Amino acid sequence: MSDTTTETAAARKPWLKIPNGVKVRHRSEGKDGVIEGLTEIVTGLRRNPDGRTQYRIDTAGPAMELVAEDDLLILTDHEGLVLIAKQSVEYRRHVTARLHDTLADDRFVAAQEASGAGTQSRGRKR
Repeated sequence: MSDTTTETAAARKPWLKIPNGVKVRHRSEGKDGVIEGLTEIVTGLRRNPDGRTQYRIDTAGPAMELVAEDDLLILTDHEGLVLIAKQSVEYRRHVTARLHDTLADDRFVAAQEASGAGTQSRGRKR
């Protein structure tokens, strides 16, 4: 019953695109990555709330992955601020507040909690 209430409340909120550079984790696969933009999807079931797109996630693998917003967790630091590549603390505070207005609290995970055994050994290929 509370899930329905949460979904109804979330449905009333306008969709807010998660900014590029935000560090995320795939809920079911456990892969950490960085949002690199949006891709419009022509077929498939899983899409962002806009009904047209999925996020492009750089997981340091051979190719970008396409993931719907519902499948992502937002990584935070020890203070609860969203981790964003190369951004000031002030901007990170702003983004954190905006995302907390649109996403449920359980979507925010401390980076230490989110790092699994597979993510610690992964090196970035250049």
